[in-house]
Amino acid sequence: MRKKKTSVDRLQISRFKLDSLLDITLSINDNLPTEDLLSKYESILRNKLGIGKIIIFKHSLRWECILNAGFPEEFETGIDVENKLLKYNETEIRNKNLGIEGVEILIPIFSNNTPLAFILIGDIEEDRKGMSPVIRHLNFVKTISGIIIAAIENKRLFMESLRQEALKKELELAAEMQQKLIPDNRSMPVNEKLRITGFYYPHYEVGGDYYDCIRLSPSKTGFCIADVSGKGIAAAILMSNFQAGFRALFTSDIELETLVIKLNDLIWTNAEGDKFITFFVARYDHQTAILEYLNAGHNPPVFFNNESRQLTHLHSQCIGIGMIDEMPPVKHEVLYVTANSKIVCYTDGLSDLKGDNGKEILTSEIVKHIKNKMPVEENVKKMLDKLGIPDNNPGLFDDVSIIAADFIK
Repeated sequence: MRKKKTSVDRLQISRFKLDSLLDITLSINDNLPTEDLLSKYESILRNKLGIGKIIIFKHSLRWECILNAGFPEEFETGIDVENKLLKYNETEIRNKNLGIEGVEILIPIFSNNTPLAFILIGDIEEDRKGMSPVIRHLNFVKTISGIIIAAIENKRLFMESLRQEALKKELELAAEMQQKLIPDNRSMPVNEKLRITGFYYPHYEVGGDYYDCIRLSPSKTGFCIADVSGKGIAAAILMSNFQAGFRALFTSDIELETLVIKLNDLIWTNAEGDKFITFFVARYDHQTAILEYLNAGHNPPVFFNNESRQLTHLHSQCIGIGMIDEMPPVKHEVLYVTANSKIVCYTDGLSDLKGDNGKEILTSEIVKHIKNKMPVEENVKKMLDKLGIPDNNPGLFDDVSIIAADFIK
């Protein structure tokens, strides 16, 4: 009679386990929230199998407790998963080396050799006769635990993919909007006195480089190039703010010193020293052939006088915009431009590239390509082709921007 009863009990428990696995599987297929899945899991183990205590530590961005059923609250923060549990990769039963009071079973859950979770189990019915329910149903506990953890991880990965997709779309929109801040070459001044061209390549979807060109009066044209310290969205946001300020302030008669001071006030107010902007600005009057310029910590543009064959690097006269709250005294410089001269302004994404000798190219490629009578637009194109920018240079690690001009006079 007892044997028959034992067989019936085993059959019942087997049916219960199958029904439980089916219920969990259907719940996963129905996309139940993580909290509901854990509630079902806890009910199966504690209420149906008589397992007293369960705690689960799962890794997402960090290790955290996602279920505590029966253990003291201090277990949630008191167990150092990194130092205490990561060394275990197999189920441990009553291992005294665990050194965790009340824990009889440790079940690690792995995926592709990466630990996803650790399940700690204790049995409050230790004094009853016979085998502990934890031990008796261990294979089932491991199976259902693996299913639950895998489901929760899949939900996390799915939500992460949605967030990544949303971020990607936001970045694409930000890149599109930022691209509109950079003037198209078709809108650049091209006439019998002046030809300006530009090249813009953000290393990521959005970047911290910026250049601009503005017709300030019938005879005066202003242009600039700038680079925000750092990369990514924060740099792009600050640069868009800078662009708005620059366009509002730059006029045909504003002193370049005053322009730089006002822009410094703007960036310091917005960034408070966390970021700064290197900046080169110039204003050319084709009636007088005078080029005024001011370099605020930017890479020195290269100026080539085609009559004298002389090269000049327009070095910095002051620190970058937004480095300190009050810009030190600064004075702009003046160049008298002869016919067929050229200027190439660039960001450090170009100058920091490594040459064949392993050293930074600085302005060597610019100098090599502009010492001729070809239009500077062709010079820039040939230089970029030679350097494999943007698609064929594995050493490219930053935004690359160039604005260049032919002074035809």
